[in-house]
Amino acid sequence: MIEIFNKKQQVYGEFNNGEIVENKPIGFPHEKGGVKAYSNIFYWAHAVAKINSTIGLHPHKGFEIMSYVINGSIRHYDTLMKKWITLKKGDVQIIQSGSGISHSEAIDKDASIFQIWFDPNLEKSVIQKPKYKDYPAKKFKIDGLEKVIHGINFGLQINAEKIKIFELNLDENHVIKNELDQILSIYVLSGELLIYEKTIKQNDFIKIKNEKKVQLKIITKSKLFCISSPKKPSYKTYINF
Repeated sequence: MIEIFNKKQQVYGEFNNGEIVENKPIGFPHEKGGVKAYSNIFYWAHAVAKINSTIGLHPHKGFEIMSYVINGSIRHYDTLMKKWITLKKGDVQIIQSGSGISHSEAIDKDASIFQIWFDPNLEKSVIQKPKYKDYPAKKFKIDGLEKVIHGINFGLQINAEKIKIFELNLDENHVIKNELDQILSIYVLSGELLIYEKTIKQNDFIKIKNEKKVQLKIITKSKLFCISSPKKPSYKTYINF
């Protein structure tokens, strides 16, 4: 089963009167459009800054928040580290917000990021101390066409279970293997391709389940950001409370 959501079908958002704009393949539960939270992925936003702009200090609790710098650079401040930290292209930041943390982000002009919220079992995480960690781009393994950001016994400090995060740079046809108990989520960063003879373009979001092999036919060189996550996490997620 494959579901495709182009940019217009995703949720639109903005900060500071449009200085930062977002398309959200997975929006908040109250927002219209896009996909509602599934598996242990609660939220997914793609943000781009038109000029240097800062999102002011705001709180988080429970969720594990990943920021991935696609292009350019950002700066981050939180009430745990209490200092501004710069992240550049390919870097990853993880906030395990636990019992509560507030943070602020300054996104430089033309920079773009993903911010993705994972559900790590909120019943446990909300009573844990918050944690913060940065991961430089050079840390991540490149295995042929695949850059592995998080996988079994490797990657990020997150508690959300059975998550694999990887990026693909493709100029020829490729097959992604996926377990039947997992959901494969793909965001097209660039290029054009076919998946099950359906044309997929830049900024499209694809949700695939019940498929062990996903055939990708490349039309133009493509860059894909992918997350494999469990169909049914072993714990109750936020959307099931």
